[in-house]
Amino acid sequence: MKQICLLILLCSTLCFSFAQTATGIIKGKITTADNKPGEGVTVLVKNSVKNAVADNEGVFELKNMQPGSYTLVISLVGYKDTEQDVTVEPGKTATVDVQLSLSDKELNEVVVVANKNSFKTNRVSGSLRLNTPILEIPQNIQVVTARLINNQQIFDMLEGVTRNVSGATRVEHWDNYARITMRGSNVAAFRNGMNVSTTWGPLTEDMSMVERIEFVKGPAGFMLANGDPSGFYNVVTKKPSGRNKGEVSVSVGSFDFYRATADLDGKLSKDGKLLYRINVMGQLKGSHRPYDFNNRYTVVPVLKYLIDEKTSVTLEYTHQFSEVNVIGSNYAFSKRKYADLPRTYTTAEVNMPSTKMNDRNALLIFDHKFNDDWKFTAQAAYFNYTQVGASLWPWGFDASNDSLMQRGMSIWDILGISKMGQMYVSGEVATGKVSHKILAGVDMSNKEYFHDWNQGGVVGTADFNIYNPQYGTSIIPTFDRSKDIRQRGVRYYNGYSAFYAQDEIGFFENKLRLTLAGRYTTLNTGNVYSGDFKSSKFTPRVGLSYSIDRNTAVYFVNDQSFLENFGADWQGKAFDPLTGTNLELGIKRDWLKGKWNTSVSAYQITRNNVLTADLDHPNPTGGFYNRQSGQQQTKGVEVDIRGEVVSGLDILVNYAFTEAKVTKDSDPKNVGVQVPGSSKHIQNSWINYKVQNGALAGFGVSLGYQWQVQRSSWYVFDGSDKSLPDYFRLDGGISYQKDKIGFNLFVNNLLNKYLYSGGPYADYFYWQAEPGTNARFSINYRF
Repeated sequence: MKQICLLILLCSTLCFSFAQTATGIIKGKITTADNKPGEGVTVLVKNSVKNAVADNEGVFELKNMQPGSYTLVISLVGYKDTEQDVTVEPGKTATVDVQLSLSDKELNEVVVVANKNSFKTNRVSGSLRLNTPILEIPQNIQVVTARLINNQQIFDMLEGVTRNVSGATRVEHWDNYARITMRGSNVAAFRNGMNVSTTWGPLTEDMSMVERIEFVKGPAGFMLANGDPSGFYNVVTKKPSGRNKGEVSVSVGSFDFYRATADLDGKLSKDGKLLYRINVMGQLKGSHRPYDFNNRYTVVPVLKYLIDEKTSVTLEYTHQFSEVNVIGSNYAFSKRKYADLPRTYTTAEVNMPSTKMNDRNALLIFDHKFNDDWKFTAQAAYFNYTQVGASLWPWGFDASNDSLMQRGMSIWDILGISKMGQMYVSGEVATGKVSHKILAGVDMSNKEYFHDWNQGGVVGTADFNIYNPQYGTSIIPTFDRSKDIRQRGVRYYNGYSAFYAQDEIGFFENKLRLTLAGRYTTLNTGNVYSGDFKSSKFTPRVGLSYSIDRNTAVYFVNDQSFLENFGADWQGKAFDPLTGTNLELGIKRDWLKGKWNTSVSAYQITRNNVLTADLDHPNPTGGFYNRQSGQQQTKGVEVDIRGEVVSGLDILVNYAFTEAKVTKDSDPKNVGVQVPGSSKHIQNSWINYKVQNGALAGFGVSLGYQWQVQRSSWYVFDGSDKSLPDYFRLDGGISYQKDKIGFNLFVNNLLNKYLYSGGPYADYFYWQAEPGTNARFSINYRF
């Protein structure tokens, strides 16, 4: 009886306490100066971790607020924060409506970079040139936001970015250039709307300089620089916001990992016309393999000058440096099978020469608004990528003993110079009840590339036992660099000039949208052996998008691509341009007024003049030349789900079925074979929950996996049993954000599985093994 009385007393006390601390709600609507919804705008509770993101109708809601007075901060990049005081009473809803002093178009550009509190965003960046919500664009575009990058502790493009996009996977790398495969082929790397891809560069972006990453599925050469028929990814770098703020972070982790970053953002002049932003990063990174390392630093200053209310100039300089062990030291080799060596195995030596990479880039952007409807943009970029180092690769195995391998090393120096320019005008006009969104521009690129791999020699003796490796040899090749690389290296040249135009025509109050576009491209391609040649082609595009309701749209697109093929064959002959066509159907839907969304697409891509490994002509310095195999066709279905499904719970789930096959080839046995580097089934999930209220407010937990089934090997695949095993990796982390300081502990490969990618090569196998279970811990401070 005493226990029952105590229980009743406890319950009464809890109920009384609850009654005394009944919470309230803050609810409101954000509108622009022309009374349109302020979709996607972030609303923060000052001096608190509480925040909300306005839905597609501009409505936001903050639940479980303790009674009291608060100040809401509505953050808009490039303008002063809007603050609104509000008082919460127990059990009641406080209503706050805010009208912003920005035009609708200015708001749309701001929202893209302002919303850092969601896995989902409503719009693409200005570098994609499209002034249309993602929901209404007749193309599958997936955006990896800044919050998602931070939540998953992604530090560069070589890490887990692809898990966030259906069908995207990262294959192998040499510590510098991210090879990302999507829809059956290696997709182009873009930065701020410019195609920066070359054969081996430039240096992959460090996330300290990145605002977001946009994955565009299918051809999009009509609006941007040339890209692969399967699509491209566009890295958007951080720009000045006009707000005085900053953030510093420090990270430590497994394998002697140390990293520090600083992000400073603000105004340099009292009138607010001269803005700045600077991001710096320094990193020391060891490896699960002995003698392996990747030390980097990044310095990215940006200046933006607001000439007047309609005109601005932005200047960005990027310097990325990386020093790694000899290139290729992250590979393992065996004549018997994949993964029959420890993941800590290496063929490197402690005294081998390191490889140093410098990526320097200058970007100039000029923006001018003629009026509220029309805008002109011009941008130019200069890239200078240098690499000085060596490549480590086997020269063969002993014919009578498959344990013995002869190591070889060749020089691996690179100079890549890229010059790019773009000018375009965009705007809106109406002809009666029909609306038009016009985009037209000029796009030019000039890429010159010198590569020296023509010096080499043996490492150690011929009796290096891969199953019982003995290190310490003093026989390391040396190289002659007395001549400039322009004299000793092989020259490749790829350039183009293009004109394009697009009209997005809106009918029935813009419920039905017809996109008509075309691009005329002239390619200039060549090398030291065959000289330069030109080739031109007109590529049309037709897209159709229809809004079933304000939250649901279906689309169809038929477009083409035309782009350069880098390199030359074994005779030194340059390759013909790559051409492609894409047919695609899809449906997109926003749920809970834009809190989360889904997209489903089905497509068919045909690629002609595809490069594959020429197994009949091995390169004397290691590896194989390429050849143009003919045609590949990819059919697939993709599903993406992302956003906040309930308060504090963000999810990301995607699935891709990809059937990529060779349909034409000079070797008949290759017809019908799965395309190298593709996976038939890819399914990723990521979930993050953040406590919104109480003593644990700001505490978060994350968990997710990557799953790939029926993987073909990259580079070479003949349809045999040399395919790769299925891939499953589980990662997770915990985080805590309290006011200005945050903590994040992230653990990769929780199951400690032996994971790798690779392929057959000559008469042996090669692969890259990932580390086992490893962890990172980060602390950040915002001010």
